[in-house]
Amino acid sequence: MSGIIRVYKRDDEGVLQFREAWFDEDYSQFVMNYGVVGHQSKTDETDVADAAAAEGLMDAFAVQCAEDGYAEIAEEDQFWVVAQYALKTKDGTDRDRYLEEKAKDALSHLAWRGLGTVERSEFSDAKLNIFCLCPDVNKAVNAIKVCIRGEDLDFTKLSIGAAPFGDPEAFKLKHSPKPASGFTL
Repeated sequence: MSGIIRVYKRDDEGVLQFREAWFDEDYSQFVMNYGVVGHQSKTDETDVADAAAAEGLMDAFAVQCAEDGYAEIAEEDQFWVVAQYALKTKDGTDRDRYLEEKAKDALSHLAWRGLGTVERSEFSDAKLNIFCLCPDVNKAVNAIKVCIRGEDLDFTKLSIGAAPFGDPEAFKLKHSPKPASGFTL
């Protein structure tokens, strides 16, 4: 099975749209998720007999998307958006690991809005960094703030930085709970 297909295009007004599809093996369903990037998407599920039938639907989905002008956005054309939490210890505690899991789960909702995916997380120098690969920085930053608040995670310790995919040393601060001029991992 080919995993997930995620494609984008700009409409006539320049608004970024997205479509994605995958086979949900647990429910034997072909799932399509689509909409305007940054907004709650629409989802359609279709029951399928088996993985071979789902593969046929995935192939047809890919062909239709290409005909409609949708294409993948290459990683190098996206951005790293990092949700960062200040911690009290250098390597994190059990409570910090719980925060890591809760925050990653909350940020997984970015995908339902076409805003990107949580790629990894790490503890580094008294910080928890959650790396998201995103096609639109400003919309992703706003969505991250909404996701974190919506899960009642500590918003007062959240900073957000962004950098082009190919230049991970060029992080710029996009949100901070207190006055700050820079963002470091």
